[in-house]
Amino acid sequence: MAAKGIAFLFPGQGSQTVGMGADIYEQSPAARQVFERADQALGMALSTLCFQGPEEQLRETINAQPAIVTVSLALLAALQERLASHFSWSSPLTPTFTAGHSVGEYAALVAAGALDLEDAVRLVRERGRLMHHEGSVCPGGMAAVIGLDEATLQEICQEASQEATREGAAAQSHPDHPGWGKVSVANLNAPGQIVISGEQRALALAMERAKARGAKRVIPLAVSGAFHSPVMEPAAAGLAQALATTPLRHAAIPIISNIEARPLTEAEALRQELARQIVAPVQWVRSVEYLATAGVSVYLEIGPGSVLTGLVKRIARDATTLTISNANELDKAVTALREQGLLQL
Repeated sequence: MAAKGIAFLFPGQGSQTVGMGADIYEQSPAARQVFERADQALGMALSTLCFQGPEEQLRETINAQPAIVTVSLALLAALQERLASHFSWSSPLTPTFTAGHSVGEYAALVAAGALDLEDAVRLVRERGRLMHHEGSVCPGGMAAVIGLDEATLQEICQEASQEATREGAAAQSHPDHPGWGKVSVANLNAPGQIVISGEQRALALAMERAKARGAKRVIPLAVSGAFHSPVMEPAAAGLAQALATTPLRHAAIPIISNIEARPLTEAEALRQELARQIVAPVQWVRSVEYLATAGVSVYLEIGPGSVLTGLVKRIARDATTLTISNANELDKAVTALREQGLLQL
């Protein structure tokens, strides 16, 4: 059953929480199979980590990323199973588009038929390992800036990067790393909500400048590195090597690119997207704007948390947003989808 005007959205890192997926594992055979396949692919009890923690271990980038993707896909499997008493990623409810925020893009690729579950969780675990490593080699972080526009923040990041580089040169402290002394815009999440990312000194300078230029709030994020910034250049090269040996197919459903905010379906374009994505800014505002222009009116977030539906509401105010982050919300979403006329069941 094709559902006109609906997009599946999958959340990114930061949405993880201990206990996620436990109820859907108990209630849905299809969801249980997703967890079992992920555990087997990784050679570890990822499901136990999702259900029981400990939180410190689940929060580690190398674990959080495959955990979020697995829970998202388990919830999707449970939804499709509920609608048809069998399991298929894109049937009987077939979205017009899929999209994911950062690591959520891997779940979007699986949902669109471009990537197998096992390959997806192995890739995101390697992605997490590479990203964490660069965070230790070139320490940095991320901060959410509330109340400044993109142009102002781009200018602030450029000034802070120049100042950090000058300070390093004066102190004869300039490590041989492509991200050293650099900070940049990382996530354009919603109007007035932009995340910056970079090497620790450059980030600190940018945060100070943002406050001085009138930011309402500047909030450091609890992450282990400067994701979606030049600090991740070596990680992107390592990820490209892993992607080169991973089977990728043309997507049966268009996937909205994090980098370009336009639909991608060709395997090679998707491969390049995934490699560069960890360095480039996440264009979430433009992605949702594209979806709205393309006729999407219903946005279904599938995965732990509800961050993306909140962002969608700030970008496309007339949109209908639904969330499936647990078994209870699955029941509510099915009812709402019927009311929207998207299900003939």
